Amino acid sequence: MKIICVGRNYRAHAEELGNAVPEVPVIFCKPDSALLPPRNPFVIPPWTQDVHHEIEWVVRISKVGKYIEPRFAYSYIDAMTVGLDFTARDLQTELKNKGLPWERAKGFDGSAVLGTWSDLPKTPQPHHIRLEKNGATVQEGSTADFLTPIEDLISFVSQYFTLKKGDVIFTGTPAGVGPVHAGDCLEGFLNGESRLRVNIR
Repeated sequence: MKIICVGRNYRAHAEELGNAVPEVPVIFCKPDSALLPPRNPFVIPPWTQDVHHEIEWVVRISKVGKYIEPRFAYSYIDAMTVGLDFTARDLQTELKNKGLPWERAKGFDGSAVLGTWSDLPKTPQPHHIRLEKNGATVQEGSTADFLTPIEDLISFVSQYFTLKKGDVIFTGTPAGVGPVHAGDCLEGFLNGESRLRVNIR
């Protein structure tokens, strides 16, 4: 199973972190050990002082694909949910400033949270995602605002990585990312329906 992630797929999020809006998708991966087991709390690692939440629309690959054309891409996914891409922002900034890869800041144990899955609609349509922290909305966005639509993302990724059944794609986070602290409770929504809930320790 691969966890493929897309960075800066919302213009407002790229701008809020002072990053350039990319001309092509920014792709990185998390190992499967990054998955937080269901119902487990997220424990802030001792080596970071600034972990940020990032809510994302997540899709699941349903069959093997390579060099997928955009017009066929939608048929390669069969389920959707929301997920959390936890990021050690202080470590990421340090690594980026040194010109180094930043997988350590993105792919650490427990940094990927998946909500409950549902079937994908038969035809592409916009989906609304939202994150609440302690009952207050902190992030909100629509897949209609993607810089790179899902069909083009799947096609792009498949040029470099063979997609296999069960792989998941985190499609990017909207603006509003921010720190989490011990005692916080995060709840993620897809189209108004609660799909995940995680406590921070």
